[in-house]
Amino acid sequence: MLSNRLEKEKERLEGARESIKALCEPVEPPKDTMAYIRYFCAKNTENSEELKGNEPKRLALYKYTVALIRAYANLANEMVEAGYSAPEIEEIKREVKYYRDVREEMKRASGDYIDLKAYEPAMRHLIDTYIRAEESEKISAFDDLSLIELIVERGEDAIKELPKGIRKDPEAVAETIENNVRRLIIDEMPTNPKYYEDMSVLLDEIIKARKEAAKHYEEYLAKIVELSKKVKNPGNSANYPESLNSNAKRALYDNLGHDEELALALHASILRNRYDGWRGSMIKERKVMIVIKEHIKDKDKAEEIFEIVKNKGTTNMHQITVGNIEIDVVKKDIKNLHLGVYPPNGRVRIAAPLKVNDDAVRLFAITK
Repeated sequence: MLSNRLEKEKERLEGARESIKALCEPVEPPKDTMAYIRYFCAKNTENSEELKGNEPKRLALYKYTVALIRAYANLANEMVEAGYSAPEIEEIKREVKYYRDVREEMKRASGDYIDLKAYEPAMRHLIDTYIRAEESEKISAFDDLSLIELIVERGEDAIKELPKGIRKDPEAVAETIENNVRRLIIDEMPTNPKYYEDMSVLLDEIIKARKEAAKHYEEYLAKIVELSKKVKNPGNSANYPESLNSNAKRALYDNLGHDEELALALHASILRNRYDGWRGSMIKERKVMIVIKEHIKDKDKAEEIFEIVKNKGTTNMHQITVGNIEIDVVKKDIKNLHLGVYPPNGRVRIAAPLKVNDDAVRLFAITK
C-alpha cells in the first residue's frame, strides 16, 4: 500500500514538473525576471490590451506552480523512499523554489496578487514549511495594501517591498509599476472614463520617455509615483471645486463638461430618488435612468452617465477629524459600520451605510 501511494505521488510530482517546464519553455533566454515579465505580462507596457491578453498564460502559471508545490509537499519527507537520489532531491527542491519565485514575481508584476489574496494563506504555509522563503516578510507587506497603495503611502520606498528578482532590476521595477498602474486604470475606467482616459495618456507619455531614455531613473520614478497617486486618489490630484467632495460627484463633473451645478444637482437627485440595492434590478434601474433624463436631455449622454453611475455607484468619500486623527469615511450600500487601520502610517478608514450621518460615524470611531 505504501509503495503504491509513493508511486502515485511520484508520478504526480513528475507530471507537475513536466507541465510547468513546458509552459515556461517559450520564455526567451536568459529566462531572467525581465524575460518572464515580457512573456507573461507584456512586451510593451504601452499596449493596454497586452496585459489582459496574457492573463490565460499567467493563470496557467499560477495553477501549475501550485500543483508543483503541493505535489512536492506531499512527498517532501519521503523522497528517498520514492526512489530519488540526493542530487535529484536537491534539484527538485531548487526547481520548486525557482518556480515559486517566478509565480510571486509575475503576480506582483501584473497586479494579479490582488485577486489571489484569498488563496494565499494555505499556499504560504506550504512554502514556509517545505521551501526556504527568504521573501516571506516582503510578501506579507502586500497583505493589506496593493502596490499602488504602497506607492501612495511610501512613495519610492514601496519598491523595497517588491520581490528581490524585480527590485534588483530597474527595468523590471519600471514595468512592474507600469503594469500595475495600467491595470488600475483599466479597472477604474468605467467609473470615470474622462479622468482615466487622461491618466492613460499620461502613463503612455511616461513610458515613452523612459524607453527613449529621456528621463534618468530617479526622475522617472518621481513621475511614475506622482501618476500612481493621481490614478489612485483622483480627488487629491486635480483642481476640483470644494463642493465636489466625493469620487461620485467628481466623476459626474468630469463627464458632464465640468458643469459643477449640473453634477451636484444630478448627484443629489440620484441619492434622493434611488432605491436601495437598485443595481441589477430592471425596475429600480429604470427609476435612476428617469432621474438622469430629467437633468440630461440628450439620450446618448444620459445613457453614458447612467453607466458611469451604475459602475461608480453613489459612494461618498470624505474626511472627518476625531481628536487629531483624520479619518477617511466611505459611504456605501452596506448595513453596518466597519473600521480599518492600514499600515505603515496607521491610516484610518471607516465604511458606513449611506444613511448614517457623520455624527454617528464620529461616535463609532470614538468607541473603537
